[in-house]
Amino acid sequence: MAVDGYVMQLQPFSVNDGNGIRTTIFLAGCPLRCKWCSNPEGLIRSPLVGWYERRCTGCGACSSVCPKRIGCNLNQNREECSACGRCSKVCPTGARTNMVSLLDADTILSDLQRDEIFYRYSGGGVTFSGGEATAQPALLDYLSSKLYDRNISMTLESCGYFEFEKVKDILARMDLIFMDLKLFDDCKHKQYTGVSNQCILNNIRHLAEISAAVIIRIPVIGGVNNDEQNIRLSARYVHDNLPKAKMELLPYHTLGTVKYEAIGMPYATEDFYRPTPEELEHLKNIVRAEGVELEDFR
Repeated sequence: MAVDGYVMQLQPFSVNDGNGIRTTIFLAGCPLRCKWCSNPEGLIRSPLVGWYERRCTGCGACSSVCPKRIGCNLNQNREECSACGRCSKVCPTGARTNMVSLLDADTILSDLQRDEIFYRYSGGGVTFSGGEATAQPALLDYLSSKLYDRNISMTLESCGYFEFEKVKDILARMDLIFMDLKLFDDCKHKQYTGVSNQCILNNIRHLAEISAAVIIRIPVIGGVNNDEQNIRLSARYVHDNLPKAKMELLPYHTLGTVKYEAIGMPYATEDFYRPTPEELEHLKNIVRAEGVELEDFR
């Protein structure tokens, strides 16, 4: 049976999401709505074309092939766009680009096979990211089972919001799992992500049932979760429930804001800011004081 799914990007030669040279597969779809999300194109599972105004020369190549004759400014008529992708193929500057595409799983595997030699010689492999990779369990199961049979190392990046039993077999194939714990306080978690953190906290405990190495990540957002209490309670929970796990603190960045422009979505930064190196080191010391080892894959 053919399996396909919605993919944001296949990023080869990635070195930030696991060991060695890797290909990161960004799968679309996410149950959270984090106000600082850096991949807004991955919030839903459907084809999506982006328009980067700063790259656009107004040549009209896009509208000449568009079935709806949408003009250069895609965001003015986005509700009419069917995301067929014809404009992306002819745009000479990359102003129009496919940000989410429907891809066949075997096509993805064929693309990965070309880089397999780099995985073997560097100790790398494939990283599943998002969006949220577990939001497309059929595609993730198919890809991970095939790669597992080929003895390719795999890493999963997840927000942690999934039904554990439904993806337990998938998780067991992974060599490394990154899981986010954005806020320990449930009310604040609902305020900033739109969902409760109880499922995530439960899944952190369940990760003890599998053999993969685990790193719990906290994206440190100034003005949201950079207070000492949040970091201390989070580290204590990890130490008490998943004592072999490590933690990683990732400072807030605004690299994804241009994507909001590309898809015509407003980006409300509120009062978010990037913690200083000194502040981040102080928070790391709190994690260490709770008996949890730190990692840094940046």
